[in-house]
Amino acid sequence: MNIELLIQNGDKVYKPLVQDGVQWTTERKGAPSKLKFSVVKDGAINFTEGNPVSLKVDGINVFYGFVFSKKRDKQQIIDVTAYDQMRYLKNKDTYVYSNKTASDVIRMIASDFRLNLGTVENTSFVIASRVEDNTTLFDMIYNALDLELTNRKNLYVLFDDFGKLCLKSLEKMKVGILIDEETGENFDYTSSIDDSTYNRIKLSRENDDTGKRDIYIAQDGAHINAWGILQYFDTLQDGENGEAKANALLTLYNVKTRKLKITKAFGDVRVRAGTMPVINLALGDITVKNHLLVEKAVHTFNESEYWMDLNFVGGEFIG
Repeated sequence: MNIELLIQNGDKVYKPLVQDGVQWTTERKGAPSKLKFSVVKDGAINFTEGNPVSLKVDGINVFYGFVFSKKRDKQQIIDVTAYDQMRYLKNKDTYVYSNKTASDVIRMIASDFRLNLGTVENTSFVIASRVEDNTTLFDMIYNALDLELTNRKNLYVLFDDFGKLCLKSLEKMKVGILIDEETGENFDYTSSIDDSTYNRIKLSRENDDTGKRDIYIAQDGAHINAWGILQYFDTLQDGENGEAKANALLTLYNVKTRKLKITKAFGDVRVRAGTMPVINLALGDITVKNHLLVEKAVHTFNESEYWMDLNFVGGEFIG
């Protein structure tokens, strides 16, 4: 395994002496990817916060970002934390917009904050109007993507691909990698109806024409008998179809929430948060053999070892 870690400061590029390996972490929602490593300070290397950092493994582009923090001890070992450009989506601002899709919102924010764009697929739900007041850019984007999900049942993944901000549909995130009992050292699995499980969806909207409140309900009688009433309630926004959204939410939430963590699986840099490798495991109440969505991935690179810890979260596990 050939690991190439480079730090650029002005016109100089350094290949630092790294101690104790490199850790690369990605999360599917609301966080930039993170690179952590420790550098042995010598007489040649000189870098500072804001400098670009890149990581390639066996010639494959893995991470491109910027130094955000440095911590050192008396042995002059510098602990470095770098983030990709999605770190700048933690900025807060206020936006008022109308007739935009989630893809339009991403392009708008990227232009205003000088973020580099890669492939941004076009979403379909048009948001009639929205006010985002003193909100992080992350939340603005995910609010728009959530409207796409709850109205169209389309899930998209936002991620940085070696310095380019991308948005891709879930179908495009499948990777031809199999993880089973042979390739994963251990796993933890839980199932629950205690969090994000709903078998009745109730939506309301004030009808200015009639002066009354319109109510839309979608429910599953069999699961109500089995679990009791677990109700989700919300108000509709302009442009949303109440019946369609209630049915879409019922499809999304009328399932058990399942959590799976696989530890020390054989490493593969193609697997990051938002991708969907194939999992083949007997979990107890179910046996899963399909594509599962990675919620969080932690890759650890050492001189002679490379493994990854993966978290999956879903309803009946997305296939």
